[in-house]
Amino acid sequence: MEKKVYYGDYLQLDKILGAQLPESRVNGNEAHDEMLFIVVHQAYELWFKQILHELSSVIDVFSAPEVKDNSPALNTVVHRVSRVIEIFKVLVQQVNIIETMTPLDFLDFRDQLRPASGFQSYQFKMTEAALGLKFDQRHGQGYYLSQLRDEHKEIIKKIEDKSSLIELVNIWLARMPYFKDEYWVDYEAVTEKHEGFKFWGDYRKAYGQGLIEGEKENLKVFDKLFFSDEFNKERRLNAAANRSALFIMLYRDYPVLQMPYKLLNSLLEIDELMATWRYRHMNMVHRMIGRRVGTGGSSGKEYLKAAMDKHYIFSEIAELTSFLMERKNLPHLPVQLESKLGFVSG
Repeated sequence: MEKKVYYGDYLQLDKILGAQLPESRVNGNEAHDEMLFIVVHQAYELWFKQILHELSSVIDVFSAPEVKDNSPALNTVVHRVSRVIEIFKVLVQQVNIIETMTPLDFLDFRDQLRPASGFQSYQFKMTEAALGLKFDQRHGQGYYLSQLRDEHKEIIKKIEDKSSLIELVNIWLARMPYFKDEYWVDYEAVTEKHEGFKFWGDYRKAYGQGLIEGEKENLKVFDKLFFSDEFNKERRLNAAANRSALFIMLYRDYPVLQMPYKLLNSLLEIDELMATWRYRHMNMVHRMIGRRVGTGGSSGKEYLKAAMDKHYIFSEIAELTSFLMERKNLPHLPVQLESKLGFVSG
């Protein structure tokens, strides 16, 4: 006999709808807006769970020995990362709902929450770790350790010990094949090779000619960023990955590079949305409690601002835009490579 599924049972609504227990109600003087406060934060945690579900699958795909740029696997990655972006947009918008609560409404129950704090959302920290934020890159490490339960610290540490998304993206970029000699046999260089690459000699010269006064130092950074493993040793992306990422940005109109470009752009959008969420949260906290100490003992707005400034994960990809130049000045690619990227000369 076919099992009949009932909506409320399938979603376990009895558990979900029975999971709101305001502290002010327990203490005998229920504050109306505490229900809103709980529901919004529970919604955040459900969305964090979904984000982690998507990131786990993306990391699994990128953990394969090879991810081809025109493969269904990469399309799946971009699709799921795009879903993460849409979820983060919802998280930002949810701040609008919580801001319908006034500072006085919050004061009706705020002191009853101590020392609980949104900082103790271990799922959000799991998300940051899965994307690539390590403990030694965090702001306020002492506060971080003091606020979390040991079992939650351990969960986050296990994620940090695994390969993060940015680490896997670095590997994927570094092994991209487009600079193999076989694709550049007929390339007519106009300058000498740069660090063994004839294409980059031409590109560096054309890029340098487009720099204005005050930007000339960019060439020194160019050499370090794209050709010095020592310079990139403490960075998230190595020199080979930087070269591939810049090449993708420059020649993104070729069919094979469109999906890799969408992925890089999506990672930047995640960083931007997470920063936007932190910014909205910071301003909401300032609006609600001014200069008072947070319920978890932090410095409130000042702590949140410092974390927002430091916790970018994909900023190294964003920095590469400093080394772009106009399409009209780009070196023409050889026929062999154009064919590989999706265009065959007629």
